[in-house]
Amino acid sequence: MPKLVLIAAAIALSLPAAAAEVTAVQCGHVFDATNAKLLGAHTVVIEGNRIRELHAGNVVIEGATAIDLSQQTCLPGLIDMHVHLGSQTSAQAYSEGFRLNPEDFAFRSVGYAERTLLAGFTSVRDLGGNVALSLRNAIDQGLVRGPRITAAGKSIATTGGHADPLNGVNRDILHAFGYPGPEDGVISGPIEARRAVRQRYKDGSDVIKITATGGVLSFAKSGDNPQFMADEVVSIVQTAHDYGYKVAVHAHGAEGMKRAVIAGVDSIEHGTYMNDEIRRLMKENGTWYVPTILAGVFVGEMAAKPGYYPEIVRPKALAVGPQIQKTFAAAYKAGVKIAFGTDAGVYPHGDNAREFELMTEAGMPANEALQSATRNAAQLLGRWDELGSLDAGKLADLVAVPGNPLEDIALMKQVDFVMKDGVVYRQP
Repeated sequence: MPKLVLIAAAIALSLPAAAAEVTAVQCGHVFDATNAKLLGAHTVVIEGNRIRELHAGNVVIEGATAIDLSQQTCLPGLIDMHVHLGSQTSAQAYSEGFRLNPEDFAFRSVGYAERTLLAGFTSVRDLGGNVALSLRNAIDQGLVRGPRITAAGKSIATTGGHADPLNGVNRDILHAFGYPGPEDGVISGPIEARRAVRQRYKDGSDVIKITATGGVLSFAKSGDNPQFMADEVVSIVQTAHDYGYKVAVHAHGAEGMKRAVIAGVDSIEHGTYMNDEIRRLMKENGTWYVPTILAGVFVGEMAAKPGYYPEIVRPKALAVGPQIQKTFAAAYKAGVKIAFGTDAGVYPHGDNAREFELMTEAGMPANEALQSATRNAAQLLGRWDELGSLDAGKLADLVAVPGNPLEDIALMKQVDFVMKDGVVYRQP
């Protein structure tokens, strides 16, 4: 190594490290996510990208940059456990898959990600779509603005099942592309199921997503039939857990849910036709429920518009959509663990907070609805040590709304301050 390079390196090592910037956020109220209650005025002191300490009252911290949110309620950065940042609903969505290139979807996803962040959701779990893997990396590298992403990559489906990418195409296209296999996230049998999980590991996925039953928006007849045999689900769960993955399961029908819960999956998404037996099994196994009520309401509304969805989809949307809020109410009453998730992309990105209103309409108190998008979501994500509350040592993710959201949950749609990793992205 040249002598000048060695000298420069030695000088650099001898210099003191630059002190991390300190910010003092003065809040009118703070939401205590651990205990699901609202506290009075506090000052959240942030050093670099971590919360250093909390002080009761609005205090002046010497040497810190002050941010006055004394008229706002501060909350931990919100977490949506079910989004699809690579796409968004439209009447053209089904034809766009044949007309647009992957780059088109990638550029669109940048806007969807920023819209989600500015709505107060500083972390999300993207449950299906290869775009999310690259989007996650671009956000982590500071190239684009968006939430922290835990990405599934391609969902794992069975042949012809929900998330088989070649459902509904003609024979010529099918033969041109070839039949999708485990590397494409489509399996038949437990051996292929293991291969699919291992491919997701190779791709860099953070979580495994499977479609255990039919789905509403897939180009197929059934929205709720079981689509994985029990041994296939067991094979996926065992392999995924060996690799340190959690397993999220799209499921509308009861039998598919039952097989998944018994196999030891970590969360049930949607859960439309959940019954008493499945609620009992979920409680016994500690399985989380991610309801996505907003997606159900939205598809029910859109299905009433002729031409918005293909005719094979409309009956499923009309049947399944309005049911999810009732399922949520029953699950909450039964004591099933609930984490916040909306299925963003099925409805327009950025409207995620409407889910809070739907949850409270169904009987969940506002404080518990907020806890579902903070503490509970962080626990399901496996990052409660870093996210989900405004406690010292955690990542500096903080959002604020004007007024008291426990008195008016609709205020969650008016987030006017967003900080992620100690960086301010939105201010009143």
